[in-house]
Amino acid sequence: MRPIRLPEPPGTSSGMPEIFDSGVSSVVRRAVIIGNGVPGAENQCIGLVRALGLTKTNTHSIFRVTRPRGGYNEWLRWLPVSVHKRLDYLIRHVCADLPLINRFRGKQLAPFTLAQRTSADSISVPEADARQIAAMAREITDKEGPLLVVASGRDTISMASAIKRLAPQNTFVIQIQHPRCQLNRFDLVVTPHHDFYALTPAGRQQVPRFLRNWITPREPPDRRVVLTVGALHQADFATLRVAAAQWHDELAPLPKPLLVVNIGGPTRHCKYGADLAVKLVDALYKVLDKCGTVRISFSRRTPLQVCNIMWKEFGSHPKVYIWDGQDPNPHLGHLAWADAFVVTADSISMLSEACSTGKPVYVIGAERCTWKFAAFHNTLRQRGVLRTFTGAEDMSDSWSYPPLNDNSEAASRVREALAEHGWSLR
Repeated sequence: MRPIRLPEPPGTSSGMPEIFDSGVSSVVRRAVIIGNGVPGAENQCIGLVRALGLTKTNTHSIFRVTRPRGGYNEWLRWLPVSVHKRLDYLIRHVCADLPLINRFRGKQLAPFTLAQRTSADSISVPEADARQIAAMAREITDKEGPLLVVASGRDTISMASAIKRLAPQNTFVIQIQHPRCQLNRFDLVVTPHHDFYALTPAGRQQVPRFLRNWITPREPPDRRVVLTVGALHQADFATLRVAAAQWHDELAPLPKPLLVVNIGGPTRHCKYGADLAVKLVDALYKVLDKCGTVRISFSRRTPLQVCNIMWKEFGSHPKVYIWDGQDPNPHLGHLAWADAFVVTADSISMLSEACSTGKPVYVIGAERCTWKFAAFHNTLRQRGVLRTFTGAEDMSDSWSYPPLNDNSEAASRVREALAEHGWSLR
């Protein structure tokens, strides 16, 4: 967006090229996304950048912070990334001949690829380097304006703050999800409201006193924090409109109502296994007569035991389709064409995407969740966005609600914060 320019008084034209009159050095035209290889985290960055209008050709770049993976490296993930890499290098080159080390050896670092949900193509993602990104920001400022840096995930925190430290006058750094450190290391932090659950009376009761000083966050949100209801994501209106066209031939002719079931996987604060799968199967059988079509999808975290139960029960059912995990991924098509959703309670990302459509969303397994997951579910219920799936529902009941609009609202706050810096978006 070009800044508003008032007309010059007669006879006062500077005679300078338009590039200087337009204040190009104060207009943000490019973004850098710092990812960690986790789709849920990276989709939040991409979603925000999309909402800001910076995902067109040559307006954004994606980098990743990578860790060694597999073997003993799974025990070292609590270390800072730089320390983890040095230790892995030391183990591989100094202790390489030890039988115990060889037995628990992890995988070498491999180039990551970023697979787009709307395309079978993939592109290689380069390793993030704070010095190189800061140098790029300084180099392009005069020609293309300051650089917007958006990062998400624990492993990206030190990288994003280092970029801000190295190029404070040339970057605007946004960290998505609470960074568990001093917020003045970033220009803005975008995080769900439930990340501050630790500061509520209920949250304090669930945390031992000796751990409270290490629980995120330690202080209430300040003006540097943008609070959202759920997680940011890529499933905005424009994306779903494209997906609706791409999946029209496959999904539009299906008998209605179309119920989409998204199954995630257990987490530390939302534990379940085959027992929840059995409960879900029972509830789905009860609503099958009221559905035209049921389509089931699993995530990367879904336990094999849960997948097997669903395949055994519905693999040959004429009304039910189970996605086999092969490309193309129908996720965006499901969001565009579904009449209602059933989502397991463990996935804040999948619930946030479904609740942004304004269509009926049912959750299963919420009673097994604690901590901020439970707070998130309660917030959605209070807003009339979410209902519990029991099997007694009428899938033709198309109740509605004001959909979540976190992407747009967060983008609006980013524009306001940029304006306080004297900057604007293209």
